Amino acid sequence: MNLKASTNDFLKQCKRVLRVARKPDREEYFQFSKVTALGIAIIGVIGFIFVLVATLVGL
Repeated sequence: MNLKASTNDFLKQCKRVLRVARKPDREEYFQFSKVTALGIAIIGVIGFIFVLVATLVGL
């Protein structure tokens, strides 16, 4: 496949994605925000527990 054909194929795929993509509404945005915040909090708690255990063990 030459450069021109692969570039045209890539541009067609980009156009298709942009046609299908849409901006999330307010409710969907807040739902994603809550899930993301929950994930960050869970990872933070796990990290805190590891640090706490390492401190208590004396590593």
